[in-house]
Amino acid sequence: MSGIAIITGAGSGIGRAVARDLAAHGWRVALTGRRAAALEETAEGLSETLIHPADLTDPAQVDALFAATVARWGRVDLLFNNAGIFPPSVPL
Repeated sequence: MSGIAIITGAGSGIGRAVARDLAAHGWRVALTGRRAAALEETAEGLSETLIHPADLTDPAQVDALFAATVARWGRVDLLFNNAGIFPPSVPL
């Protein structure tokens, strides 16, 4: 099965791995995160990608991400919401 996926936090780690795996299985992937250079690294060697840097704490940027994806491919089938923040550690 292939489709259209938006992957947040796609610049590294789990997000990058998921993006590459989905693309290897024929999915078109919209890559988003705060660092454009990291998203470019994720996209290297992949076909059918959309790189859309965004700060996902800003609703207008989230709206723009979805609008860009739909404008490019007509729909969104999967959202892999992997973006997050890491607060300071606290002793337990």
